[in-house]
Amino acid sequence: MSLRSRFSIAVTAGAFAVTALATPAVAGDEWDDDPRSDWGHHQNQNHNPRLYKGVVTASALALRSAPNRGGQIIRWADKGEVVTIFCKTNGQNIDGNRHWYLLTDGTWAWGSARYIKDIGPSPRWC
Repeated sequence: MSLRSRFSIAVTAGAFAVTALATPAVAGDEWDDDPRSDWGHHQNQNHNPRLYKGVVTASALALRSAPNRGGQIIRWADKGEVVTIFCKTNGQNIDGNRHWYLLTDGTWAWGSARYIKDIGPSPRWC
């Protein structure tokens, strides 16, 4: 079995394990202010410390079934969309950035961190 196949299997298995452990984002979750973000003032109500936030910077970002451009497109995220992030992993290098975020916005999908700006702290590793 090739290293690529092992990585793909490990990432897929990890995503399923993460899915079983995660709690979904709840509509209305709000997060602390962060001086790095442009998102104004938010109250820290219903904060889930296991989830992170980011904003899509690409005009349209393909969210995929695996942390690479070969993964099936699950859905598209528009520029300015705030997404909920569970964790990050290394995947295919996209314009100099190997990090991919596992998003929990109703579907579990991977988005390239190259096109998602963190709001608050950087997500933990998967």
